[in-house]
Amino acid sequence: MTVTIIGIGLIGGSMAISLKESGFAGKIIGVDRIQDNLDKAIRRRLIDEDMDLERGIAEADVVILAIPVDGMISLLPRVMDLVDQQVVLDVGSTKYALAEGLRQHPKRGRYVGTHPMAGTENSGPEAAIPGLFDGRSCVLCDVADSDVDAVEITKKLYTALNMNLLYLDAYAHDIHCAYVSHISHISSFALALTVLEKEQDEGRIFDLASGGFGSSVRLAKSSPDMWVPIFEQNRDNVLDVLDEHINTLAQFRSLLIKKDFNKFRMMIEKANHIRKILK
Repeated sequence: MTVTIIGIGLIGGSMAISLKESGFAGKIIGVDRIQDNLDKAIRRRLIDEDMDLERGIAEADVVILAIPVDGMISLLPRVMDLVDQQVVLDVGSTKYALAEGLRQHPKRGRYVGTHPMAGTENSGPEAAIPGLFDGRSCVLCDVADSDVDAVEITKKLYTALNMNLLYLDAYAHDIHCAYVSHISHISSFALALTVLEKEQDEGRIFDLASGGFGSSVRLAKSSPDMWVPIFEQNRDNVLDVLDEHINTLAQFRSLLIKKDFNKFRMMIEKANHIRKILK
């Protein structure tokens, strides 16, 4: 198939590598508003050719939107206006606003909302890597609203990426992602800010930083261009989980003040149960 990827960054570029290697795609077309990204993608052989939006869609069998979610809100309806029988996917971390925006579109059936749960803290075409999606989960949303053949092609695409498929409605997807992804990034941003502030007075903090600290704040390196729109679109769900997170931190603080280390231990042991979920 000919696959057009709109947005040649970490996710779009990594998909390009793996779709070509797997044999799913015979040709990869790149579309990006930043010409330098396209030039880098050509040099890295992530894409075979770059085109403007209209031509890129016209020549594609599958169109993948891999841009920040705020840009998708305005661009996705325009893409849908241009398609005929092409399958259109997005890979955004929020889904409800996109689904609502397309609910009445006459070509809604050609669209499948997807969220491959994979990534790194890096961005841009230079961050694209092979095997990024291997063994990870991909959520397909509201598949009953999509044409049967569009869903089947989408399933084949993500199977070619070696991903495990899950199915949710868009509303439930955004709730669950607030808990398993979005709060992790806020926590990492907050921890990084806390340590950066303290480090002004205690210069040895970073000298003593271990692998545990590095893994905890790794997500704080993530691009604000990507994450601010996610928090904006999923604001209510993120606020809900953030309130719960703040409440839990307050419990730890209270136990430290009271020197109640028995209950402190109990909370840590309860947290250890996450091992049953994350192996």
